[in-house]
Amino acid sequence: MYLSMSDRNGGKKDQQPPAGADPAGPAGPRFRLSPVILWLGVVSMLTDVSSESVSAVLPLYITAFLGLSTIAFGILDGINQGASAIVRIAAGYASDRIGRPKPVAVAGYGLSMLARIGLLFAAGFWALTAVVTADRVGKGIRTAPRDALISVSAQPEHQARHFGVHRMLDSIGAATGPLLAFFVLMLIPNGYSTVFVVSLAFAALGVAVLVLLVPNLRTRPQDRKPGTKGQGKTGFRWRLLREPGLGRLLMAAGILGLLTVGDGFIYLVLQDRDAFAVQWFPLLYVGTNVVFLLLAIPLGRLADRWGKARVFILGHVALLACYLLAAVPVGGLGLTLACLVLLGAFYAATDGVLAALASQLTPPDKLATGLGTAQTVVALSRMTASVGFGVLWFAVGPAVAMGVVGVLLAAGVVASWFLLRGGVLHGAAA
Repeated sequence: MYLSMSDRNGGKKDQQPPAGADPAGPAGPRFRLSPVILWLGVVSMLTDVSSESVSAVLPLYITAFLGLSTIAFGILDGINQGASAIVRIAAGYASDRIGRPKPVAVAGYGLSMLARIGLLFAAGFWALTAVVTADRVGKGIRTAPRDALISVSAQPEHQARHFGVHRMLDSIGAATGPLLAFFVLMLIPNGYSTVFVVSLAFAALGVAVLVLLVPNLRTRPQDRKPGTKGQGKTGFRWRLLREPGLGRLLMAAGILGLLTVGDGFIYLVLQDRDAFAVQWFPLLYVGTNVVFLLLAIPLGRLADRWGKARVFILGHVALLACYLLAAVPVGGLGLTLACLVLLGAFYAATDGVLAALASQLTPPDKLATGLGTAQTVVALSRMTASVGFGVLWFAVGPAVAMGVVGVLLAAGVVASWFLLRGGVLHGAAA
């Protein structure tokens, strides 16, 4: 079930829809993009140019340039997947306590920027581990408060579409970063330090836009009753899980996250099958993110109209199709492109849609905490999936491993459908 629209807008001053407006219906208010969401999208775009330019060259930098083992890369990739999870709930809780998420978001973006400076000097496994951990912790700190700012700035009846706009801008940066790294390495062989300097410049620009142009909005309702400030210092997470629909959503997200392997593994499976030159590897990231940016808004709009939970499940069906195509022994450019399209569609149908759905199912005074909890569940489950897939690959080979995960994901999709249908799929604005 969903919170009533009047309850859900407790912290959204001057943004309440007309009485009786159907969030999913055509008679609701027309879509209007908030400047806050636009600037937050620019911040994310600049930050993703910074982070993805590094991510696209990190496998080659670690194994080829520094000469570290693939085991070392596996450990660093696991950190990359899950280190942010350790602070997401705490960052969301801190945002809710102060009622203004921007300072927490600035701290997260600032920490990631400082990590870029450390990357210029890190030349060994432990130094890289510290830098990657700092960067991912920064991501964990910033994500929930940033999404809380998006949620309170968005029209409730167009939540997923607003998140889609943000994710579109974010994915423009995610596509530009690897492309930029590709051209740098084409012009400057082994020019990894140049990539790191460019990455630092874009990270600094992102922090500057956030500090100077994004307002310090309030997310906690101002009419909160005295004496409730200290409630929930211990056990607030458990009460949050009792919110109608939210507990089911977190369970479904956890099940599906356990069967979502990292993008890098999918790309390595494709590279192992098709044996294309390693210098083209960063362009796989570009292809996925181009599809993401093209589909983020249309699928966000579809989620607002047809149902957020339905689109979220449909996105995992696209991921399942990607797995099955990657497991096919016969390769080729067509199948590789199809995998990238399906993977990009998966992210467009799940990333912003999950945030919009979690924010709708969370009380306004715990908004960032609810978002942080959902993000933590996804991060931890996907980290586990990456570690498990690495072991499975070693045991049975890449193609068979991908097929096994595909079969398990099919079962997970069915289980999640039945899990969500009771309290989420049939909501008025699912």
